[in-house]
Amino acid sequence: MWVYVKQLEVPIEITRPNPALAKVIMTQFGGPDGEFTAAWRYLTQSFAMPTGRGKAILTDIGTEELAHMEMVGTLVQKLIQDASPRDLERAGLGGHYAQHGYNMFLEDANGVPWTSTYFQSFDDPVTCLHEDMAAEQKARTTYEDLLDLSDDGRVSRVLAFLRQREVTHFQRFGETLDYVQERYARRRTVF
Repeated sequence: MWVYVKQLEVPIEITRPNPALAKVIMTQFGGPDGEFTAAWRYLTQSFAMPTGRGKAILTDIGTEELAHMEMVGTLVQKLIQDASPRDLERAGLGGHYAQHGYNMFLEDANGVPWTSTYFQSFDDPVTCLHEDMAAEQKARTTYEDLLDLSDDGRVSRVLAFLRQREVTHFQRFGETLDYVQERYARRRTVF
């Protein structure tokens, strides 16, 4: 059971449209290393996790990723809401506008739609946790690249927060991997 707190983890205050920046940030909404992919990776993997502690970490982080998806969607929407359709077209978002208007869609920065092939879910917790740690590193790198592209301090503040959460998630998954390996090794000797 979840409790939805109806506020973003970090306020998003955008003062000017920037559809070009919005376009690249979209990858963290529906791209291969984005928040939607992470949320469903972790929530799906939680069902076969053999320890309650491991299930809890996957569910907690998966849920937080949904909150991050809300932040990324809000950020993109605020960056495009006052842009004209021509501004969107000039920024490479003409196709997006034609199909979705100013609304979000699960796609990356190049308009490639989301697919469940972006992640894997095994019944082996060690394999899953290694994938999860790698996913957090890829997301961290993507946020660092987005920070390099950002020329707006308010956007950068949000991206930096999200980047730091990826670091924290990586650490939690590492701790969980150590715990699961210790507990799991007692039952299964082949890794």
